[in-house]
Amino acid sequence: MAATPQTSDTFKSFQQDAGRMGGDLQHRALIQKALGGYYLKRDENKGKFQSWPQARQAAAETKWEAVNHLDRYLDEFAQNIAARGAHVCWAPDDKAARDYILKVCREKNVRRVIKSKTMTSEEIHLNTALEEAGYEVAESDLGEYIVQLREEAPYHFVFPAMHLTRGQVSEIFTSKLGTPPTDSPEELTMIARRVMRRKYCDADVGISGANFAIAETGMISITENEGNARLTMSLPRIHIAILGIEKVLPKMEDLALFLPMLATAGAGQALTGYNTLIGGPRQEGECDGPEELHIVLLDNGRTNLLADPEQRDALHCIRCGACLNVCPIFKNVGGHTYGTTYQGPIGSVITPHLRGLQQWKHLSSASSLCGACTESCPVKIDLHHHLLQNRRNAAQQKPVVWEKRAFQAFAQMMNRPRLYRLATQFGRLLQPLHPLIKGTGIDPLLSWTQSREFPPIARQTFKEQWRERNKLNKPRARP
Repeated sequence: MAATPQTSDTFKSFQQDAGRMGGDLQHRALIQKALGGYYLKRDENKGKFQSWPQARQAAAETKWEAVNHLDRYLDEFAQNIAARGAHVCWAPDDKAARDYILKVCREKNVRRVIKSKTMTSEEIHLNTALEEAGYEVAESDLGEYIVQLREEAPYHFVFPAMHLTRGQVSEIFTSKLGTPPTDSPEELTMIARRVMRRKYCDADVGISGANFAIAETGMISITENEGNARLTMSLPRIHIAILGIEKVLPKMEDLALFLPMLATAGAGQALTGYNTLIGGPRQEGECDGPEELHIVLLDNGRTNLLADPEQRDALHCIRCGACLNVCPIFKNVGGHTYGTTYQGPIGSVITPHLRGLQQWKHLSSASSLCGACTESCPVKIDLHHHLLQNRRNAAQQKPVVWEKRAFQAFAQMMNRPRLYRLATQFGRLLQPLHPLIKGTGIDPLLSWTQSREFPPIARQTFKEQWRERNKLNKPRARP
């Protein structure tokens, strides 16, 4: 069955980028070096938990409770935060979320927007929509600001610019900001800080995401290391927070587990530098904070995943990035190769649900199925089995005829010993001819032999050897 052009394009793009990045040894060395220190600190901070396995189990059970009673906890959260003056928008898809945010900006005569890191805004392509509408948009997270200047998507949803060297950052600052070249991380940070401070003061709207939404108190929890999210939320007169509906937690006390767990699994820290709770706009008598708070609760395909009892636990994800950091595929092909907002194993699981199974089914095949992602996940999502389930669902939904016929033929051969022996003898005769057609367009094994040698078929099968051995060892009849 022929693939649609769209499916073919996304798959071909992935193949081309994966081949290019997989052969870039400098890129691979850079990523390995960046993650080497993370592994050491992560394991060190895991040891500070009384029991990391028990903490994972408790976190998984808490998220199970939240996701399996999502309707109740979302309503509780929305009612509690609205009671303190926040405006709540229920956005069924990306267009509804963009339209609401653009409507707020138009009604409030907004000119400039400042954003802290929020992957949900990347998911709905918010920056593009705001810029096309004539608004100036600036990212305040250092990594996001760097990739924004380079006109790139984030490479990793925790470390957006981890693929860049200091020299590359210096080059883009020199090119875009006119600053002198420098190899000092401190100086590069101060360059960005000087630019950002002015933008915080000029911005009319601050846009953020949220790591968690607490149903019990009606608050959003935001975790960061730079303090830029606090400035983004408190200095502009309007704050808009965009969060997926799966971010809800039942109780405030749940943060006592999730905040250190997010820091440990995500960045190898005991606790992230800044942890902020927002419960509404500025109240009477308060000296800072926005005049208005808007909460955009984004579905955008999440209820499709919620309706799947087999893979529903993928909504437990707290976006720590731990599965990306251990994935051998991600470390070789890089984050941009995936072509999606969410990369790595979790992205390969949820993107087919959020953006279409047939269009993105190839991501689920981009896996070694080693299970490192499942082992590293702090909320115990069964990631590598979900990748297999996506493959199965894609094949059942839209079977590839030649694959189906090939496996049927294979089953027939394996169930008929005589046919199996005949195929073995036939393959043994034809294999010497393979080097003559290797690398040509008629090579049936082209995709395999481009990067590996095809194993030679043994001159004798085990049964043939056993028969010959028994013949040699057979006792002679007595005269």
